[in-house]
Amino acid sequence: MFVQRQGLVIWLYSLKQAKMLRRFGNVHYVSKKLKYVVLYCNQDELDVIMEKINSFSFVKKVEPSYKPFLKMEFENSSPDKAKEYDYKMGI
Repeated sequence: MFVQRQGLVIWLYSLKQAKMLRRFGNVHYVSKKLKYVVLYCNQDELDVIMEKINSFSFVKKVEPSYKPFLKMEFENSSPDKAKEYDYKMGI
């Protein structure tokens, strides 16, 4: 059974409580410089988790990732012949 996952970007005031976010899903990345956490959780529980996380005092804002809703098939995916020749030459 395949469970759909979606990312959350959580902006924090302080990174002290970043470890506490592990109980809501998988912490994928923590940025010390920009103070945000990328967290992956189940897509069906996303709204409930966003409300819970947003209620904490150390959270600035919570943004969902839109990657599951983007079209990943690109129209002009064939490479340009001139660029392909340059790559083969090692330029």
